[in-house]
Amino acid sequence: MCDGRRRLLYFVCALVVLALGLASRQFGIYLPTFVAQYAGDTLWALMVFLGISVAAPHARVSRRAGIAIALALAVEISQLYHAPWIDALRSTTLGGLVLGFGFLWTDLACYATGVSCGAAIDYFVCSKTRADSPSGGTEAG
Repeated sequence: MCDGRRRLLYFVCALVVLALGLASRQFGIYLPTFVAQYAGDTLWALMVFLGISVAAPHARVSRRAGIAIALALAVEISQLYHAPWIDALRSTTLGGLVLGFGFLWTDLACYATGVSCGAAIDYFVCSKTRADSPSGGTEAG
């Protein structure tokens, strides 16, 4: 698949995941408690993975996943730091959605789950696409 199409696919998937994540926060009262509590963070990490995939669509899945989990971990650890400037940034809607508010150990499990799910789906979809390609699975992916 060409870079442009692959990037577009990752971008569209990221928008869908973004919408699902926002919906999980907005309509959490209608969801099972477990899903309402953890879906947003899990989907946020998946969106980070997809965003990195938009930027580097042909990088190995493991590399994109590693970058995504490192970024998610850095954001979570940054929540231990409280200074007026970053707390003011977090108090905005966009700042709160991107940077979060407070460190939670459970968020790390959500991030690992979100990135792992994205990486697994990407790996299996791309390996299936390579196997079905006319080149017999020799294209890079």
